[in-house]
Amino acid sequence: MGAQKSVQAGKAKIDVNVDLTHKLCASLMFPSLRGSKSPLSLIIGSLYIRHPNLFGGSEKLDVSWNKGLCDSNAVIAYRRPRPEWLTQQSFIIQHSISPEIGVHGTPIDNFSRCGSGGINLSQLSIGLDLTEPLYSNWSNTTSIRFKHVRPINDDGRSISRDVDGFPVTCSGTPVDRMVVLRQESLYAKANEHSFLKMNLQIEQGIPLLSKWIIFNQLKFVASKGVKLGSAFLVSSITAGSIVGDMAPYQAFAIGGIGSVRGYGEGAVGAGRSCLIANTELSFPLNKMLDGCIFLDCGTDLGSGRLVPGNPSLRHGKPGSGVGLGYGLRFKSNFGDFQVDYAVNAFQQRTVYFGIRNLT
Repeated sequence: MGAQKSVQAGKAKIDVNVDLTHKLCASLMFPSLRGSKSPLSLIIGSLYIRHPNLFGGSEKLDVSWNKGLCDSNAVIAYRRPRPEWLTQQSFIIQHSISPEIGVHGTPIDNFSRCGSGGINLSQLSIGLDLTEPLYSNWSNTTSIRFKHVRPINDDGRSISRDVDGFPVTCSGTPVDRMVVLRQESLYAKANEHSFLKMNLQIEQGIPLLSKWIIFNQLKFVASKGVKLGSAFLVSSITAGSIVGDMAPYQAFAIGGIGSVRGYGEGAVGAGRSCLIANTELSFPLNKMLDGCIFLDCGTDLGSGRLVPGNPSLRHGKPGSGVGLGYGLRFKSNFGDFQVDYAVNAFQQRTVYFGIRNLT
């Protein structure tokens, strides 16, 4: 059950979409994750407000709010008009609440799933994004954000330690504060027979105050696709490392649909470093259906013990893992549907369903 409405006010357009069915059905099948009896806890949906001419000078205001089963994300973005050859500026305010499963989740069913560790992250971010003009297949974005991170339990109360008594923040208090300078560079090149993408992300924690987090984080992702007759081979590699201060929730979580299939989110491990490789070969079965085979592998490079509190060791995560399997890709006018069947190193089988490019 859902509702969608568009309202025209001058040049402003408001789109509203609320879906109640998913949450109502899930509440009958599973116990409440937060123990809330509020009618608002039964709502899952989204709200979008876009104004392309806020003050009469083509200033753009975008407001979005998304609420899931046990997470939410609200973003306010204000963009000033500037010529295309100049750096574009955006002022961003974002608040999100999400379960921290990747690091503190408990692996179950031979590491194919991760159960809740009772820790959620409430994050407030305020800052400025600067996007440089596209130049020779390269794009660069620089941002500076103030971040306020507050771990909470399933009842919404602030916490500073997990169920085993280990700190869940870097400061040891219920709140971590930091100013983060982030630089992201993206390279993309494609033709009819191949493509190449590279993404480099660098984050620096700036110590404006003595108790704020100081760290350097580097993450690099590269993917290459090559056409082999009617088939298409895609390989990618992800590497990352963080030095300096860190909270457990900043660790690289390895495992899951976007990492190593066959494992739950973060079920392989969570470390200060990571190395993940993915290879997928797809081939057409007919005009609308493709088949594929894939191989994923990942490791924390032995850095799990360097994460404060060593959550990977306490939850029995192996630190490295391999998943392989096959899948189907169905293309339609409504979107691309995919099904993956994966087997991990413990012979546990998992089926994934997904939808991309939904219209």
